[in-house]
Amino acid sequence: MTESPVTPEELRTVDLFDGLDDAELAEWVKVSRTYRAAPGDVIAEQGEEPRGMQLLLTGDAQALIVDNGRSEPVGRQHAPTWLGAISVLTDSPLGVRMQAETACRMAIVAPDDFRRLAFAQPSIHRRVMQQVAPVMARVTELEQSRERLASLGTMAAGLAHELNNPAAAARRAADQLTEALDAIGSAMASFVEAGVEREEAAQLVRLQEQAIAGAASCSALDALDAADAEDELLTRLEALGIEEPWRLAEPLAIARVGDEWLERVAELAGPATGAALRWIAASLTAGRLAIELQESTERMSTLVAAVKSYAYMDRGGLVEIDLHEGLETTLAVLGYKLKNTEIDVVRDYDRTLPKLTLQGSELNQVWTNLLDNAIDALGERGTITIATSSDGACAVIEISDDGPGVPDDIAARIFDPFFTTKDVGQGTGLGLATARRIVVDRHDGSLTLDSRPGRTTFRVRLPFTAHSDGAAAGGGAAATAAADATG
Repeated sequence: MTESPVTPEELRTVDLFDGLDDAELAEWVKVSRTYRAAPGDVIAEQGEEPRGMQLLLTGDAQALIVDNGRSEPVGRQHAPTWLGAISVLTDSPLGVRMQAETACRMAIVAPDDFRRLAFAQPSIHRRVMQQVAPVMARVTELEQSRERLASLGTMAAGLAHELNNPAAAARRAADQLTEALDAIGSAMASFVEAGVEREEAAQLVRLQEQAIAGAASCSALDALDAADAEDELLTRLEALGIEEPWRLAEPLAIARVGDEWLERVAELAGPATGAALRWIAASLTAGRLAIELQESTERMSTLVAAVKSYAYMDRGGLVEIDLHEGLETTLAVLGYKLKNTEIDVVRDYDRTLPKLTLQGSELNQVWTNLLDNAIDALGERGTITIATSSDGACAVIEISDDGPGVPDDIAARIFDPFFTTKDVGQGTGLGLATARRIVVDRHDGSLTLDSRPGRTTFRVRLPFTAHSDGAAAGGGAAATAAADATG
């Protein structure tokens, strides 16, 4: 069934055409092609060049941000209204997907026709341009929110991975410590039952202290030697008739106890020799487990501190930051991606650099994007070099990798919004565009790429002193290219 053409009366209901006379409106009727959209039909696709300026004559449409195959509603349009005019006029990709929510009657004006008529009729051009600023602000806000969520997701994934190991170690140590304390407690009862006298008990305590001192002074090399002596010690414990001697052999071997020490324990403890050795071994184990617990909890505290620094949770607005602190905490957050690779990170820091007055948490998004891209470019092995230096009134940060490099045709577009070289579902294409916007528009700096096979360098220049209006600048090239969520 052929769709009926648009009528002047229908166009009069759309505010874009307010103030046009009948002759001017007739020009739009001539170039408008009508069609129907069923619920769920895509009217315009995010990231693609617009098919034309569209008129929603009846029905409702929804604006969606599409990311990794998932769509997030960000707005709704009710007829009668106009869509996609800013993208057509600025010749830029659509920032959102427009999808019919109900049955819609639509009209579309081809890009060339729309531009010709918009420039010929100043009221149309003026009305479209009046919507650029609020649409840009809205899209920029959405883009910033998505990038913050992406950074938060990266941080959460890294934190969960990094915390898992010390948390599991602490849990295991706590369980084993409970067993060790039970063994220590039961030894006292065994001594009493065996009739161990006070003087003999005091000498057993001294032997225990001797073993603890031996274990404390054990180096990593000594621990390897102790592993070789463990079998011999196991044989000696079996000869003494000790139950489950394999449980005692390892801690006693690390303490480097000898035959003379064992014989002295047996002489003093008599029938309670097994209990005495279990007590001493449990004491040694408890000490080791306490150290493991301390190291695990310190590791967790260090990670939490890194995340706090990464996000600048306790600071607001402009802050004085140490560039190296931000780079190191970002590396800590991304540590899980480096753990099972042969990627080396080389630091060439100029520690004399003064602190910078910047938006700290935003800058960490930049380091996250650049370092994450370097890791992905290298794959399983390679070298990432992070260098800092000063150049006049600016700090210079270079993040380089020795990967295959970026081809010229890709390098020319690498900072464009929605451009990505990653597989579908692996990237939004917003990372480098947002990084450049943060550096250039928010901090009056620059972000450039220098790439050849074997050496790719992203170079960030940041002024040591921020402009007073830098924190509120907003907008920028990324927002301009992505604009047109509703206009």
